[in-house]
This record gives sequence, structure tokens and C-alpha cells, in this order.
Amino acid sequence: MFRRMSILTVLLATGATVGFAQTEQETPLPYVYGIYFECDVARQEIADEIMELVMAPAFDAAVDSGTVTSWGWLSHHTGAKWRRLLYHSASDLDALFAALASVNESIDERHPELGRLFSEICGTHEDYVWRSVTGSRGGNVGTDRGDAGFSVYMECDMTREARADEIVKEVFAPIFDRHVTAGELMSWGWMEHVIGGVYRRIWTMSAADHSALLKARTAIIGEMTEADQEASQEFDSICGSHQDYMWDIVHEKP
Repeated sequence: MFRRMSILTVLLATGATVGFAQTEQETPLPYVYGIYFECDVARQEIADEIMELVMAPAFDAAVDSGTVTSWGWLSHHTGAKWRRLLYHSASDLDALFAALASVNESIDERHPELGRLFSEICGTHEDYVWRSVTGSRGGNVGTDRGDAGFSVYMECDMTREARADEIVKEVFAPIFDRHVTAGELMSWGWMEHVIGGVYRRIWTMSAADHSALLKARTAIIGEMTEADQEASQEFDSICGSHQDYMWDIVHEKP
């Protein structure tokens, strides 16, 4: 199904997560493959139905078998041209790509006609592979997220982006964690670019609904500046351009 759209030529959460940021991991932080679709707005709900009927069982089975650690389907709420996001995560790149190939084969064999219809509706896409750096639950992806997601896709200076990671871990992570502990956010995450386009980092967060999410985001922005104005300015100088998206989190497992 997805091979017809050249997806295998290549992903947070989106995407993103509940717990506290951790400096040491018992298990490797996951890789995330994100497929960002442009779809026919008049027919995108049909693509959602195909996802529910065809994709969801295949990816659910992949999670159950341990082939992937998580997956999700997100719907555009506010943002630019991407209308849908399909993601899955795994512990390493080999597992990430092998899982996609396996799911593709399963869908192509069982529902080729629906695969073609999906490709007609959502015929353009961008692929990204991300790797989690930190976040709630230590940067793991996929469970205990709210129904509303916010993603900030950042363009960064590649020569200094590691410093941006340090600032996130040392200055910003405690702020996000406090809002998770308070129940204002359900998850957050920070991921680095591995494969894809111009965006070098992605910041994700989720909450029970978009109203709560925006309220928490506004408070966090103010606290980030107050916590360390110099670090905030340095961060902005490294990752100075971004694109915001708000997502409805339609389906996730686990």
C-alpha cells in the first residue's frame, strides 16, 4: 500500500508521553517514523475509515507481536498543509523499516483496492525519521497521551543543535515536567532529526483537549523565559524558525 507512494525511500509523536525526564535510560530511546500526508479535504474522512478498517488492525498486530513499540494516527486541527500523520516507533532503525515493510505487505495482500483508494485521497506525503532525546516518561513514545496534540517543527543551526538539546534537558524539561505532574499536560517530548526534510527538531506535547493544551503552552512559554532568559535567547538563536501544528489524536497503541 505505502510502497506505491515511495514511502520506503526515506519520522514524534510526534509526535511525544507521562513520567519525568531522565538522564539515563534502561533501554534505548526509540526511533519514530512519521508519514505526513497531504489529503483531499473533501474525502479525507474516507481515508480515516480506511485507516480504521485496514491500517489499524495491521499496526495493532505489529505492536502485539513486538514488531513495533507504538503507532498512531493523527488528524489535522490547525496548521499548514499536512492533513494526517501516521507514525510508528521501534527500538532501532532496522526494526523501524522492517516493521513498515511488513505492514505494507499485509495491507497490499489483503486490501489492495482500499490501498489504491487511500493513495488517491492522500497522494502526497513527507517522510521523517526522528529519534527521541528526552521528554516525559524519559522520552518514550506512545502511551498515556491526551486527545489533543501540539507539535512544533523546528529549523535549527546544525552546528549548534546539540547545544539546543542541552538547554531543553537542563532548563526547559523541569518546566514541562511540572505541568505534567500538575495534570495540565499529559505528555511532552523532544526529538532529533535522523532522516527527512528541513526540520531538525520536533517538540511535542499533549493534553486532554485543545483548550487545556493552549493554556498550558501559554504558561510554559512565559516560564521558559523567566527560568533563564540567557538560555532562552541562545535557544532561539539556534532554532529560530518553526512551524506549529495542532493535532487530534485519533488512534494510538499502546
